[in-house]
Amino acid sequence: MTGVTAASTATAAPDGNGSGAAAWARQTLRGMSLEQKVGQLFIADVWGKSADEANPKNREKYGVDTPAQVIARYQPGGVIYFNNASTDNVDDPAQVARLSNGLQRAALTSGARLPLIISTDQEGGRVTRIGSPATEYPASMAIGAGRSTADARQLAAVNGHELRAMGITQDFAPDADVNSNPLNPIIGSRSFSADPALTAAMVTAEVDGYQNSGPALGTVSAAAKHFPGHGDAATDSHTGLPVINRTEQQWRAIDLPPFRAAIDAGIDVVMTAHITVPSLDPSGEPATLSKPIMTGILRDELHYDGVVVTDSLQMAGVRQMHSDAEIPVLALEAGVDQMLMPPNLGVAINGVLDAVKSGRLTEQRIDQSVLRILALKFKRQIIARPLVNEQAVGRIVGTPAHLAQLQAITDRTTTVLRNDAGLLPLKHPGKVLVTGWNNPNFPGYPAEPVATLAEQLGGTALSTGASPTSAQIDEAVAAAEQADTVVVLTNGLRTSTAQRSLVNGLLATGKPVVAVSVQEPYDPGYADSPTWVATYDWRSVTMRSLAKVLQGRVSPRGKLPVSIPSGSDPAGVLYPFGTGLSW
Repeated sequence: MTGVTAASTATAAPDGNGSGAAAWARQTLRGMSLEQKVGQLFIADVWGKSADEANPKNREKYGVDTPAQVIARYQPGGVIYFNNASTDNVDDPAQVARLSNGLQRAALTSGARLPLIISTDQEGGRVTRIGSPATEYPASMAIGAGRSTADARQLAAVNGHELRAMGITQDFAPDADVNSNPLNPIIGSRSFSADPALTAAMVTAEVDGYQNSGPALGTVSAAAKHFPGHGDAATDSHTGLPVINRTEQQWRAIDLPPFRAAIDAGIDVVMTAHITVPSLDPSGEPATLSKPIMTGILRDELHYDGVVVTDSLQMAGVRQMHSDAEIPVLALEAGVDQMLMPPNLGVAINGVLDAVKSGRLTEQRIDQSVLRILALKFKRQIIARPLVNEQAVGRIVGTPAHLAQLQAITDRTTTVLRNDAGLLPLKHPGKVLVTGWNNPNFPGYPAEPVATLAEQLGGTALSTGASPTSAQIDEAVAAAEQADTVVVLTNGLRTSTAQRSLVNGLLATGKPVVAVSVQEPYDPGYADSPTWVATYDWRSVTMRSLAKVLQGRVSPRGKLPVSIPSGSDPAGVLYPFGTGLSW
């Protein structure tokens, strides 16, 4: 590793943590201006796959051209990477490492000369920012189905080591929400389970894997999200403000345990939820801006003194009641430390500076949050070694050993819910047709699950997409007539009458049909197939595990981590928690 090293306003930081982190943070803080302190409170999103790549979106939002210039101008405490059309930062692991080093060099030569916390959302399943050739991970609910805390820890350890090799030091995972509402439009399989105890056990294991699985240079900060619990939401907080109508007693029994477990496990970061919980704070404010929740419960009752980060401040759930200048001030007053992705970084920074100058916020309050952020940078050795060895990425990320470990973990998660006709395992499948849901344009993931599974099974692939037309359904039914065995992938039958028509049409052929819910496990409540399997996500690693189960090469071991209601009777339970057939 060569090039710029950390140089702060105080003395260079030695290795270590604990009291050393606090002492170094206090010493460093004394040399920082108010503007530099406030900059540390923000995590920015930038456009570009290299530090020096000019992108018109940076000019539009920040008034400069490149990611490095954003860092130099605003001196934020962190950045976040995405792999979608909004702020695409990802091509491959080696490129991500180069981007990280470029941004760190910009930070180390600007302002307070402090390295960045570099973040991403690498939960696994559908929330994956860096895919193959990095190691792919199943969704959290698949890990909940596997019931193995050892597997959860191992997954997080591999994930953390690979992220750190690419210069990413903060993963916004694990999801600590208890998905108690089957209609939840945003959490679903991102959650481990509908059971608080199972969720808490998996969260604890992943926190350990991320933060304690080796030397600090191989670990990352974990972040439990979304406090105080997004699992009962019926609204997507990206587009609205969900209201959680639990009693306080219900909240304590259902939503609190995983967050308490994460705190007991020493988690570095807790992420807030843009939800309102009237039983905890009747003001109507989103939890992100609620002092009774963030300070009264999280800080005072749970004694959490780590970093609290907001969910994205670009989301509608936090922007309905206040201006973009007011929101970060309210978040700080509530007890939050880091502000993630403000819509206008300059407006947000100036809002905080104006609040300090007017006396509404004290500089001491700013210092409290900055000290937590600095101590975290010290603890995770970001201060001591901000740059990564770009030549080592290929020896750490997506290695055969990592791929094999995650494949074995995923093999233990496939859940067989129904096998009434004894169709599984497929002893003599003959000509196999794989059809149904497919989304090759899913952000950051160009592979096609229908094609992947068909290749594994030696069958024919016929995608009908997410919303099959009548012509596509007719084509699939005609193809099924010529096949010996049909496998149909589903995703979202509750809201897709077209997908339901496809499944029913395939069943009407009389051919053996294996129906597979490839994201949320609730699809079996909306189609009466004699054979149902749940995988919880559709990544290639999961489709390979599914093929092994269907062919009988591995025995299914997954147990439902939720209950599946009947679509015609939401209060009834069609497949209870713990369902899972094997052979």
